[in-house]
Amino acid sequence: MRLKYEEMKRVQTDVRSHSDVNYNFCFQCRTCANACPFLDAMDIHPNVILRMLQLGMDQPAMESSTIWVCVGCNTCCDSCPMAVDIPSVMDALRQLAMEKGCDIKEPDILNFHQQVNDSIKKYGRTHKLEIMMRYKLKKKDYLQDIGLGLTMLKKRKLDLMPKKVKDIKAIEDIFKK
Repeated sequence: MRLKYEEMKRVQTDVRSHSDVNYNFCFQCRTCANACPFLDAMDIHPNVILRMLQLGMDQPAMESSTIWVCVGCNTCCDSCPMAVDIPSVMDALRQLAMEKGCDIKEPDILNFHQQVNDSIKKYGRTHKLEIMMRYKLKKKDYLQDIGLGLTMLKKRKLDLMPKKVKDIKAIEDIFKK
């Protein structure tokens, strides 16, 4: 499938405007893929995602598991000789995928992200116990991780009650933007 030059430019403008990253600096050295600790869980290597974007193939990139599996640990861009901020590109692709109604390959990851964002909106920080409970209720997977949850409670890694930041208005302003 050949894309017209104008279509390639539109794709590049969309991703660049969301990420503020020039991924055309990527020259396919594969350093990002070699450094990524989550590569085995990805269906397409990060450098290939960048190449797809360079060629205007945004749709298959937005429908990949890779953009949802990327945790934004920055290991890839710390290793990149061209300092391409791949996690920002992945964030932009996730945002565009949701805006354009693309098929989400990893809906559980999206659901988890939504629960984390909801907790931050509500309290200004994460309340892990509530995030886990809401995620499990939505997924209808109630008891699979109960042992881990109890261990975390025992080690005081989960607060029973949420703690709110003092200036919740500042958090609300961030989410309005």
